Amino acid sequence: MDFSEAQADVRRVYRAGFPGPAVSAVVWAASNAVFLWGSATAGMLVLFVGGMLIFPLTTLVLSVMGGPASLPKGHPSTSLAMQSAFTVPFGLLVAIVLGAYEPALFFPASLIIVGAHYLVFVSLYGMRLFAVLAAVLIALGTLVLFLLPSLGGISGWLGAAVFAIFAVILFRAARAH
Repeated sequence: MDFSEAQADVRRVYRAGFPGPAVSAVVWAASNAVFLWGSATAGMLVLFVGGMLIFPLTTLVLSVMGGPASLPKGHPSTSLAMQSAFTVPFGLLVAIVLGAYEPALFFPASLIIVGAHYLVFVSLYGMRLFAVLAAVLIALGTLVLFLLPSLGGISGWLGAAVFAIFAVILFRAARAH
């Protein structure tokens, strides 16, 4: 199997990636709600644990949609996808430490970490849309951290909105293929 065939498999099985951002939007919105109306610590925990559940929940969504919900055993892209996925919880540990120091830093730092994780998806899916998603998340996190820190407490909702918008864009891309 060549690289472009592997990318085509990833696009086909994961429906151009739209379910992941759709699930992510819900997780990020729930996390920000708990952060603001519960406690900052609980909100950070929701994103950390919820973030680890994004892939299993995405797999569930794919199963409900019918068709394959995972790449075939031994597929060459599986290990790259796993390696990319494991970067997020480790990165979020840094965001949690920042959030323990100053809660308003948690979501912007998390946006940068998760955005960087999406850069791998450009190669994994063979879709430049993931570079745009990564850039938007990284830029949003950076903008809030350095220029608009007063938005730190709601930047999880801003991230949720970005994920929701990209879920629609990626859904349309999936239908186009």
